Amino acid sequence: MKGDAAPTALRAPWHLWLVGSLGLLWNSVGAFDFFMTQTRNGSQAGRLTPEQLELLYGLPLWLEVFWALAVWGGVLGAVLILSRRRFAVPVLAVSLLAMAATGIHNFVASQGLYASGGTGPVFVLLIFLVALGLWLYARAMHDRGVLT
Repeated sequence: MKGDAAPTALRAPWHLWLVGSLGLLWNSVGAFDFFMTQTRNGSQAGRLTPEQLELLYGLPLWLEVFWALAVWGGVLGAVLILSRRRFAVPVLAVSLLAMAATGIHNFVASQGLYASGGTGPVFVLLIFLVALGLWLYARAMHDRGVLT
């Protein structure tokens, strides 16, 4: 009976593997940076001034939570793209919003990392554009029936 057959999923396009893999690699760098900061690994000290380290280690808890949502949501979202799961769309949306919140805070805060010479605004814009691109890509793949 044709009506009883389960719907067949669309074959994943070649670019899904490319975008998902690059997204996972990109977001893993951010997750690694977050992990190294949270564990106060000594490698952070080599690239930041003592003032920047003081600001970084003194972030408010809510900002650290948003940072965690941004980076780990990006990692999970990329894994979900590679797994062809529709949950990539909301996970990447949360990651994007959390990234935007941390970026806005760091631009607005008078003692923010950007004011002290930390991660430059151009790089932050790149991070935002990649996060936006991944979310838009996941949404498009969901709309086409690739992510189920």
